[in-house]
Amino acid sequence: MGYLEKVNLWKNNEHLNAELRQELDNMSDDELKEAFTNDLQFGTAVIRGILGVGTNRMNIYLVEKATLGFGRYLRGLCPDALERGVAIAHDNRHKSVEFSRVAAEVLSTLGFKVYLSEALRPTPELSFAVRHYHCIGGIIVTASHNPKEYNGYKIYDETGCQLVPDDAAKVVAEINKIDDYFNIEHDKNHDLIQYYGEDLDKIYIENCKSIVLRPEQKKSLKFVYTPLHGTGQVFAPQVLQSVGYDVYPLACQMTNDPDFSGVKSSNPESPLAYDEAIDFAKKIGAQIVLCTDPDGDRLGIAVKHNGEYKLFTGNQSGTLILDYILRTRKELGTLPKDGYVFTTNVSSLLPQVIAKKYGMKVEITLTGFKFIGEKARILETTGKGTYVFGFEESYGCLVKDFVRDKDSIQAILMLCEAAEYYNNKGMDLVEALNAIYDEYGYYYETINQIELASLDGLAKIQRIMDFFRTTDIAIKGFKILEKDDVKLGIKTDYENDKKHKINLPSSNVIKYYLNDDNWFVLRPSGTEPKLKVYYGVKGKDDKDATAKLKDLQAKVLEIINLIK
Repeated sequence: MGYLEKVNLWKNNEHLNAELRQELDNMSDDELKEAFTNDLQFGTAVIRGILGVGTNRMNIYLVEKATLGFGRYLRGLCPDALERGVAIAHDNRHKSVEFSRVAAEVLSTLGFKVYLSEALRPTPELSFAVRHYHCIGGIIVTASHNPKEYNGYKIYDETGCQLVPDDAAKVVAEINKIDDYFNIEHDKNHDLIQYYGEDLDKIYIENCKSIVLRPEQKKSLKFVYTPLHGTGQVFAPQVLQSVGYDVYPLACQMTNDPDFSGVKSSNPESPLAYDEAIDFAKKIGAQIVLCTDPDGDRLGIAVKHNGEYKLFTGNQSGTLILDYILRTRKELGTLPKDGYVFTTNVSSLLPQVIAKKYGMKVEITLTGFKFIGEKARILETTGKGTYVFGFEESYGCLVKDFVRDKDSIQAILMLCEAAEYYNNKGMDLVEALNAIYDEYGYYYETINQIELASLDGLAKIQRIMDFFRTTDIAIKGFKILEKDDVKLGIKTDYENDKKHKINLPSSNVIKYYLNDDNWFVLRPSGTEPKLKVYYGVKGKDDKDATAKLKDLQAKVLEIINLIK
């Protein structure tokens, strides 16, 4: 169906939501093309897009259609699926309350019991709710770190893990069977919807506090905390204060504000997200700034060092937390001999090196914490290993797997504990990280996020991926040893002129392995119109690693910029 046919279908709907109709009537032809040519698709078990009218926008009709398809999929999984029910939560964004409520109503109309959060709640608690209530699935309405114009919809399986590709494809197949998305029933069995809140919060929080390794150690640091107006405000400050940390919430960002009016960025990966919090930290003499993203699953930090606040990358904070956990558990005699550490193929190599030193088995997954959650499930069901830690470079980690998604509350607890541990030794976290580099090597990483919005931009991303997929490239000063084409499932070994199969799910990802533990990866985002290019190098010291990283980044971008 062409975009004009879709437009007419929406315009001719007598019962079209009044707000969406007004928007539709005021749209230009270019805006109509953007809103109707494509349909929003599940990326990494997520639908995420700009709010508004159209098939390529987040709106109530898309939520109803997605929920009906998901409900039909869940209903077919087991005889007691309806009784087990679905847990649903939401973040602070525009339409989040409305979308979560209508999702609950669609499912109750199908006959599902529904556990609906009474107010905004962080993503990891939704994962916990699925497991606690023994649900058959879960939904959270969130667009994570995206700008205020966005919202999204993320689905979970019965283990509290985001759906892996094979299962997500089955949900998409059910969704695609639905032609009439304007008349989906959601007015029955509302008595099946029950709200959850403080009772579950207490259980989740106690589980989070169970990860503490040194409960009696001296605590003398000051921490500033910001949720960037998001769901972290529900738990984070109270949890930290309850175990003895001196925490100062940034009041102007501790509000449920869908416009994010008190922040310059809602993404903890952006330095702009920290400006106000660092200013506050300077005023009160705090040593560390803690910043969680709006759905409360990722943690970013800024550390005072030599009078300045230094931002850590997700790779750096993940490395620091892992190293602290392993050294502490070894000291305490609680480190399992069959322990597993999980990370992704776009994350730093340094955590792998550290984990192996402590005798841990290391497994590499694709980007997306669902793959780490799936690994945790396999360990649990087979009993062939013990989960110790999982992390990915995009500021997400999981210490204990009672949750099956990344969890900023756990990350905050462990990061603050590590900070106090090193402070008691006369070191700040920058110095602690440098000590790790001195021991294992200077592993540095960075990322380019090349935004190419619009239909032309998406086509450009595909041309770039096709070029690297089909062309033998050369990078002066670096030797290409291997190339993984995860979409085709092929590893090319240039040293031995051989090809091997890759044991990973198919995904539009290409990774180059270079000499001396250098590498880079190209990966289109599954939820945003951008191409992500990840880089990693190893140097003998800070100067060497910094120069290598800058050189590799410039040479890869030079190739990309030549592709028209």
